[in-house]
Amino acid sequence: MPLSYHSGLGYTACKPRPTRPMIASRLSRPFVVSPLSALLFRRFVPAWRGSAAAAAIAAAVSFLPAGAYAQDPAQQTFPGQSSTAGQTFEEEIVPQRYANNPDVDAFINDMVARYDFDADALHHLFDQVSYSATAVKLVTPAPAPGVKNWQVYRSRFIEPIRINAGVKFWRDNRDALDRAAAQYGVPPEVIVGIIGVETIYGKYMGNFRVLDALTTLAFDYPPTPNQAEREQTFRRNLADLLIWTRDSGLDPTTVQGSYAGAIGIPQFMPSSIVEYAVSFDGNKTIDLRNNPADAIGSVANYLNKNGWQSGRPVVWHIAVDAGSIGIAQAAADGQPEPHWTLDQLLTAGMLVNQPGLDPNAERPTPVTVVDLPSPAAPTQYVLGLKNFYVITRYNRSFFYAEAVYELGEAVKTKMAALDAADAARANRPITDGANGTNGTNGTNGSNSVNGVNGVNGVNGVNGVNGVNGNSTPAVGGRSN
Repeated sequence: MPLSYHSGLGYTACKPRPTRPMIASRLSRPFVVSPLSALLFRRFVPAWRGSAAAAAIAAAVSFLPAGAYAQDPAQQTFPGQSSTAGQTFEEEIVPQRYANNPDVDAFINDMVARYDFDADALHHLFDQVSYSATAVKLVTPAPAPGVKNWQVYRSRFIEPIRINAGVKFWRDNRDALDRAAAQYGVPPEVIVGIIGVETIYGKYMGNFRVLDALTTLAFDYPPTPNQAEREQTFRRNLADLLIWTRDSGLDPTTVQGSYAGAIGIPQFMPSSIVEYAVSFDGNKTIDLRNNPADAIGSVANYLNKNGWQSGRPVVWHIAVDAGSIGIAQAAADGQPEPHWTLDQLLTAGMLVNQPGLDPNAERPTPVTVVDLPSPAAPTQYVLGLKNFYVITRYNRSFFYAEAVYELGEAVKTKMAALDAADAARANRPITDGANGTNGTNGTNGSNSVNGVNGVNGVNGVNGVNGVNGNSTPAVGGRSN
């Protein structure tokens, strides 16, 4: 959901047009190693490897604000659900709240002046808009923030139903995924991971009327410390919704999406649609709700424009010895943009457990230490590279980015196994089914490439649409 709003993660997922923040490394600033910092770091790292560099890291992180970058996963809901803090709401609307509304009238005047809209038409449109009490409830922060729980969050996304759906989506859209990888440099598994986490491949895209949701949050955002900022973000998305639907010939009252206005298979906010969405099937019409190719191309374009590095990894895994974990704990400062170098962490004594990695060649590489806490369980740590950071531009959460990465890898692994099995079946010698006895249209059942609908060839049970008729049963249109 570039500029999207992920169920349960709160308003922070809905963000302005991406501008990569320049977060300076704390190691570039003067620091003093306090006795307390050294003492705490010795406690974290019993082996106290690389003491000078380790103390530098400890001193650096001692000046950083506490708290992980990831939002509270305890409030995470499956896409399509309308719930928060354990409550489920029916959609509650108040008709015509925005008719003759001074703030809306000022917004309309601005749209007329800046984008040449018809004032009467916009007044008529907003007369039809309803206030969504449900949207307000769902964006209101919980009174008591829940405890972050990576294990629970992960279990909702890295599970058989979503993995199998990802395999089907990949197989159904292989050409579009391969073209996106070639054109934008983003591998299929990352695109598949994002779309799987967002909507389970289009299964849950939201049934809120986007015009109602955006108008409500643009003019009646609940009282919070950053209420004014959030209203401006939603007003910008409301403006882009009107621009996009006008230019596309769509009726804005018919567009459906999430309770915060995210639309379609990839859950793009309107501002992201205007800036990043592409027609990837060649018909020059962008349809993110019904066209998987457009969704695939748009996700790839979004990641590419936000700095995706083609051919580079997303994460590296660290060793689980006490010293490496202690260094990770000290360096996990919640900053999403890579700001430590691998050399700094290796010099401090961290060990990297990443097959095929040449640590010496990668010493200058910037990384961030990603912490994934769970109650009553050891916190997990990985090293996030630039591409991990780019995924957080889609949704500003460490949990989200790691779930996208792991789901994509799980689907990729299963895809590789199924493709290998298919290839093995296709090449296996056939010794039965000679001449396709009872094999209707099963020409020369032994190795019968043309054995279409070769039902009940000898030993060819269930060989429908069967290449090499000797199948029990046929899988994916191929037979053994």
